[in-house]
Amino acid sequence: MLERVPLLEKDLAEYAEIVGTDTIDRLHALAEPVRGRRVLHVNATAYGGGVAELLATHVPLLRSLGVEADWQVIHGSDEFFAITKSVHNALQGAEVPWTAEMQRVYLEKALDNALLLEGSWDVVVVHDPQPAALRTFVGEGPAPDGDTRWVWRCHIDLTDADPHVWEFFRPHVERYDASVWTMPAFVPASLAMERVVIAPPCIDPLSVKNLELPAPFVREICKQYGLDPARPIVCQVSRYDPWKDPIGVIEAYRIARAEVPEAQLLLAGSMATDDPEGFQVWEQVTEARGGDRDIHLLSNIQQVGNVQINAFQRAAAVVVQKSLREGFGLTVSEALWKGRPVIGGRAGGIVLQVRDGENGYLVDDVEACAARMVELLRAPDRADEMGARGREHVRANFLCTRELEDWLRLLGELLSG
Repeated sequence: MLERVPLLEKDLAEYAEIVGTDTIDRLHALAEPVRGRRVLHVNATAYGGGVAELLATHVPLLRSLGVEADWQVIHGSDEFFAITKSVHNALQGAEVPWTAEMQRVYLEKALDNALLLEGSWDVVVVHDPQPAALRTFVGEGPAPDGDTRWVWRCHIDLTDADPHVWEFFRPHVERYDASVWTMPAFVPASLAMERVVIAPPCIDPLSVKNLELPAPFVREICKQYGLDPARPIVCQVSRYDPWKDPIGVIEAYRIARAEVPEAQLLLAGSMATDDPEGFQVWEQVTEARGGDRDIHLLSNIQQVGNVQINAFQRAAAVVVQKSLREGFGLTVSEALWKGRPVIGGRAGGIVLQVRDGENGYLVDDVEACAARMVELLRAPDRADEMGARGREHVRANFLCTRELEDWLRLLGELLSG
């Protein structure tokens, strides 16, 4: 069988203080038609990426509402994950080889995983390209009423997808009963599917990564990892991925430091099991750092986990997410929720979160990023005001209860039809 991910329990009632009792009551009403139904989420990794973070909250909240929800991950070889990383890059617009041999390896592994899928499910939700062909090989599959509903959730930006790679995946995706996307612009015009849902991801305000932390604790965490809490910190939290442009962040920081010499830069992220490219990017970023003691590179290899990321984001004077392509960028909402302004690349879901000039800035190049760093570092009161507006923007639009509502509506539609 596929690997089942163990999860902590969550109680929806605990979110009432943050989102209000009306929201909690509405979620219970929406859950009524789907209580007792079996919902399975399938993706490629249990940790190290935004999808894993989303599911670690979403599945327990479904359970809290009486849905029999589960989360399982597919099996894959190094070769398979190297291929799916190429697919990910191609679908975001990179030029990569897409050979018959790569397609064969991908489909064979998809078939292997389809044969491992067990149980009777009312709805199976498959995340991103890695397991996308499961639907093709499973067929209709068993369900209590003999008809499992299938949903494909695409978390990446397909606005400039390689047409050959997308055309390979499109017939597999069109076998699903519905697809869910972060933004309308991500949906390829060639997709022939009746039910297409737009539902941006959200953060969990009660997760370890987002819980309130005492200021002395935050400062101590920074000291433990070599940062000086008395000096301003510029921070980017993301996987070590070329699309996140960590080298561009270093270049922008060096320009800004010429005017704000006391500033420090922290790049912190994690290595995901389905991203073999991460270690190569780590080496490239290390080379770009060039031994600069004011540029700090950290990852889960240095025991950086959710508590540390929480502290770093809270300690930052400015948070950066200078992505060149981005599905959503959960770290943007995480930082805004902590009251920090964000300088974001004008890409993907970042434009949904950063309101240019209100809670941060959108930038298109290294020079603009550096100029905004300088502006915010020199005006900490303005940075705090922007961060406060950002927190309310996230409260209204990007907390996990809103995403849960989107999914309950979709599940209700699929299971009533």
